[in-house]
Amino acid sequence: MEDFQNKKALVTGLTGQDGSYLTEILLDKGYEVHGIVRRSSSLNTGRIDHLYKDQHEDTKLHLHFGDMSVSGQLMELVGDIKPDEIYNLAAQSHVKVSFEIPEYTGDIVGLGTLRMLEAIRKAHPKARMYQASSSELWGSSPPPQNEDTPFNPQSPYAIAKLYSYHMVKNYRDAYGLFASNGILTNHESARRGETFVTRKITRAATRIKLGLQDKLYLGNLEAKRDWSHAKDFCEAMVLILQHEKPDDFVIASGVMRTVREFVETVFARLDLDHKDYVEIDQRYYRPTEVDALCGDSSKARKVLGWEPKITFDQLVDEMVESDMELAKKELILKEAGF
Repeated sequence: MEDFQNKKALVTGLTGQDGSYLTEILLDKGYEVHGIVRRSSSLNTGRIDHLYKDQHEDTKLHLHFGDMSVSGQLMELVGDIKPDEIYNLAAQSHVKVSFEIPEYTGDIVGLGTLRMLEAIRKAHPKARMYQASSSELWGSSPPPQNEDTPFNPQSPYAIAKLYSYHMVKNYRDAYGLFASNGILTNHESARRGETFVTRKITRAATRIKLGLQDKLYLGNLEAKRDWSHAKDFCEAMVLILQHEKPDDFVIASGVMRTVREFVETVFARLDLDHKDYVEIDQRYYRPTEVDALCGDSSKARKVLGWEPKITFDQLVDEMVESDMELAKKELILKEAGF
C-alpha cells in the first residue's frame, strides 16, 4: 500500500462539495493538505469546519487566501508550498448561471486553469495536476459517452471547461507536465449547493412535508442525467493522480435517469405525490438544453480499479435525511417566532 504520509496536496475549490470530500479523503490517507479559499466578508467554510483546526494546534490542513483570477498569487502559492499533487476544482460551476455571467465563468473556469498550469510549469513542474472536467463537455453528443465521444458543449460553462480540458492536454504534450482530466458526470450529496437541481428538490420536498413551502418550481423534467455520490468521484480523483502516467478518464455510474424520476423518488420517500406540488417555470430552462448525459467509465474501472460504492437510493436517502433535519430546525425557529 502506498505511503502518503509525506505527501502534500494543494486543492482549489476546497470549500465546495467536491473539495470538502476530497480533503477528508486526503487527510485520512495522511496527506498534508493546503487549500486555496477566496476572501469573503461572510464565512464560506461550512463544509470543512469539521476538519479545520486552529493554526496554533497541530494540523495537516492549511488554508491560504487566493483567487483563480490572479496568476501571480497562484504562482507564489505553488512555488512556496511545492505540492506533490494539485487538484483544480475551483469553478463557477452552475450551468444556468454561466449564461448570465459568461465572462466571469470563462475567466475562472477557463483562464483559471491556464493560470494554474502556468504556475506549475514555472514554479514547480514536478507537481501532478488533476483537472476537474465535466460531462457537460459532451453537450448534444448522444449517450453513452466515453473518452472518445465528440465534444459539443452547449453552455458558457461547458465551453470554458472544454478550453481547460484542451489546455491540460496541451501542457501535458508540450511541457511534459503530469496533468490529467477527470470527465465527471453529475455527482451529488447533502453538501450540494441549494441552487443545484438535486438539492433544490430535496430541500423543497422536505420543507413541503413540514408545511414550510407550498410549491417546487423546476425547468426541464425530461433532461436525463447520470447521478452518483460526490465522495465516490473524489476517490477517483486521487486514483487518477496515482496512475503511472497522466491520462484522461470518464468517471460515471453508467445509469441514466430523468429529472422527473429524481423528483418522483424524493417525494415518494416522504409519502408525497409530486404532481400536487411541482410546477414548471420556463425561466429555469437553459437557452440551449443538454438532453442526455450518461458516462461509460469502462476505462477507469479497468485501468484504475475504480467503481462507485454508494447507490443512487443511498444518495437520495442521505440527501432527504439531511434536508429533513434542516427543515425541522427551521420549523422550530418559526414556531418560536424567529
